[in-house]
Amino acid sequence: MMSKGETTLFDFNSPETSGQWNVVNDGVMGGISQSNMTLNSDGTATFKGEVSLENNGGFASVRAALKSIPPKEFKGVMVRVKGDGNIYNIRFRTSQNFDGYAYQAKIKTEKNDWKEFKILFADFIPVYRGYTLQNKPPLVSSDIAQIGILIADKQKGTFELTLDWIKFYE
Repeated sequence: MMSKGETTLFDFNSPETSGQWNVVNDGVMGGISQSNMTLNSDGTATFKGEVSLENNGGFASVRAALKSIPPKEFKGVMVRVKGDGNIYNIRFRTSQNFDGYAYQAKIKTEKNDWKEFKILFADFIPVYRGYTLQNKPPLVSSDIAQIGILIADKQKGTFELTLDWIKFYE
């Protein structure tokens, strides 16, 4: 259900509303972590896999382009997820480039519990390969080109995050 002032970006009920998610794991730098994103029959999607710290690895992620954001300014993002107790990063990029800096905010999940997170764009921090950047403009919704979900921070082992929906709010 959508409230006034909310715009659903992904609801995972059909291929049309689920987005095209691409896996980007630490293999890009020699690591061996594995992950995938699957659509479930109940209208959710699951990001799962295994993070390995071997070969200087340590992260797994998925990304999707945001194609049609309404031309209004939103204050933040809301996500409804069922987690595994790990901490995940919600990330936004302001370009479609594969590499470059991103804005991120962390969410702490609870094992097997559905939780909604509401995060102001002002609380997103610009980062590049794990380092916080200075002198970057604040994140505004009209500049967002990509969304990503990442698990890192030496959280090795299997992980599983189920997503119900992702929305922007005014």
